Amino acid sequence: MFSTNLQLPANFTCDQNYQFEIRAAQIEDVPGLTEILADSFHSQEGLLGWAYPFLKLGIYEDLRNRLRTTTQHHICLIAADCTAKLAMKGSQNSERLAAIVELSPRSKNPFASDRFLYVSNLAVCRNYRRRGVAQHLLLKCEQIALLWGFQDLYLHVLENNHQAHQLYRKLGYQRHQVDFSWGTWLLGRPRQILLHKNLEVK
Repeated sequence: MFSTNLQLPANFTCDQNYQFEIRAAQIEDVPGLTEILADSFHSQEGLLGWAYPFLKLGIYEDLRNRLRTTTQHHICLIAADCTAKLAMKGSQNSERLAAIVELSPRSKNPFASDRFLYVSNLAVCRNYRRRGVAQHLLLKCEQIALLWGFQDLYLHVLENNHQAHQLYRKLGYQRHQVDFSWGTWLLGRPRQILLHKNLEVK
């Protein structure tokens, strides 16, 4: 599913209090990752709060199926807080999931032969936000993309997600196109912006 040259797991430190490990997700990580994704992308409040358990179940099943399926150029990465694990010298069950991101190939249309790498499901647990975890995951995605022979990365961001825009600009992503949908026009939902980054070394 991925090259042995990806140098995973990879460790990094955010401030002096946390040490993280980036590694490929495993089936046993799915429940914890489901919690992070559901909390990041769906609300338990408001008129649609009743649907949260069903949305969460759908996330669980989809993620589990993707991890069970071997697909070329697809990888699900997680950042895990291994501070307690290191302090306890590898004690079991001392690792806490902090964030997730997926990298997979996509085509512009079903009939196109050329494919590009797309970053999706970037989500960070509330307790670990604003610590640089998302940035480290994105940088690891860039390393993997180059090892796989890709020179470009794409991702979507909502136009009103200002913190995410700031991070992506910092890392060199630029606006590629604005996606329109019926939800934007009829329900007043924010538009999705497709961002692009060229990884070729200047």
